[in-house]
Amino acid sequence: MFVLHDAFFPVPCSLTKMNRTPIIFLNVLVIATCGLVYELLAGTLASYVLGDSVTQFSLIIGIYLSALGIGAWLSGFIDTGLARRFIEVEIAVALLGGFSAPLLFLSFARLSYFQVVLYAIVLGVGTLVGLELPLLMRLLKDTLAFKDLVSRVLTFDYIGALVASLLFPLFLVPKLGLVRTSLAFGLLNAAVGLWATWLLAPLMKGKVTGLRLRAVAVMVLLVMGFIKADSLTKLAEEDLFADEIIYTKTTAYQRIVITRSRAGFQLFLNGHLQFSSADEYRYHEALVHPAMMAAGGKPHRVLVLGGGDGLAVREILRYPTVESVTLVDLDPAMTKLSAAFPPLAELNKHSFADPRVQVINQDAMIWLENAVAPFDIAIIDFPDPNTFALGKLYTTRFYKLLKARLTPEAALAIQSTSPLFARQSYWCIMKTLEAAGFAVRPYQTAVPSFGVWGFALARLQDFAPPTVAPSGLRFLDDRAMQGLFASSTDTSPVPVEVNRLDNQALVRYYESEWKRYE
Repeated sequence: MFVLHDAFFPVPCSLTKMNRTPIIFLNVLVIATCGLVYELLAGTLASYVLGDSVTQFSLIIGIYLSALGIGAWLSGFIDTGLARRFIEVEIAVALLGGFSAPLLFLSFARLSYFQVVLYAIVLGVGTLVGLELPLLMRLLKDTLAFKDLVSRVLTFDYIGALVASLLFPLFLVPKLGLVRTSLAFGLLNAAVGLWATWLLAPLMKGKVTGLRLRAVAVMVLLVMGFIKADSLTKLAEEDLFADEIIYTKTTAYQRIVITRSRAGFQLFLNGHLQFSSADEYRYHEALVHPAMMAAGGKPHRVLVLGGGDGLAVREILRYPTVESVTLVDLDPAMTKLSAAFPPLAELNKHSFADPRVQVINQDAMIWLENAVAPFDIAIIDFPDPNTFALGKLYTTRFYKLLKARLTPEAALAIQSTSPLFARQSYWCIMKTLEAAGFAVRPYQTAVPSFGVWGFALARLQDFAPPTVAPSGLRFLDDRAMQGLFASSTDTSPVPVEVNRLDNQALVRYYESEWKRYE
């Protein structure tokens, strides 16, 4: 992980005499853990706000590793005062790395050149981290043979990387969130720097009081930031969202934000609007009822993929013939949001409390690979395919897995982004469904919060779109049902590729089309 420099310089005193080498190796473990956590923080935050997680992580990993090399190279220009320089680097890493997440959130909200700031911070942190180990190894050179020094330092370095990679998704992000994780590991770096003023004191000329005061000052700033982390996040998000924020939660998978306006409340996932309570009924009635009526209007076993807000389930439960609804959503925080935010439970009419509803928190593609009894309706309500992790849920592989879990007479409906604003993306989904063996009927409706929004209705055999709507709906009636399937010139088909796991064409279309409206 770290580039080592082969130039070693004499130090004033041997650490062997102090018998502190094992403690210094513990520092290596902490340094490596902190360094990787900062890298993961930058990649995760960038994928949250910019989408396209593969591109963001690739760029950040590349810049970070290059910066490690720059830091290792720069260490060769430090000839004297190695212990003091090491402590100064630790304090600098603590300050820049610790405040990296809040700085990036604020930059995204307020600056048009966010990516410049993002990559500059990654470069800065990586360069400082790249300085740490070469300096530390030169401090240890008199205590061990070169081969033992290299093997032990790298062992602790890689163990630290493993610790960070396990802690980050399993504990740090879901329990602390990105901002508090950043500040907590900055505090850890600063503590290492402060500790080193005693540990390495025999190797330093002059007083160390100034170093200690700087380390303590940085620790105080980081502690204050940790205490005020919610305020920092809120300050950044207030600039991102037009309305008052009334609920937030960071999960292992996404950032959930709910805002309130005069018209009602709005749900955002990773900054992207999922629905507004004022007009969501138009979207969910259009998503659910065409499939229900295409299959005869008497469904028994219904599958919902995504839709953790319970609003599609609310529409499904209108049908008295429904015997079971299986909802598969990756994020348990999303399916439990109704309990945490009562207005949502009121909006979805407490659909998760219905005994016919079973909730499964699992990756939908993995779940589909297991043998299950066939369904006669499937409703797919995933977020838009703005990352490769979501794009896989719109591929031929996914649709073929789904196909094997449906009865021969089944119908399915899929939210398919906007045929007006993301025309290539929309028709890519249609073409992919056809390539998977489905007969497809594209349709669309107007949802004020989104504009013109598109869906796909599909069956295993050719069929005519439904012309009758169930009674008692707020939006759909017979006339509106027939109007869903009317097309216009500016949303007509365009040439596109089929979306497969090995090309992820849909994500490329989506990114290029929606960038025009950012």
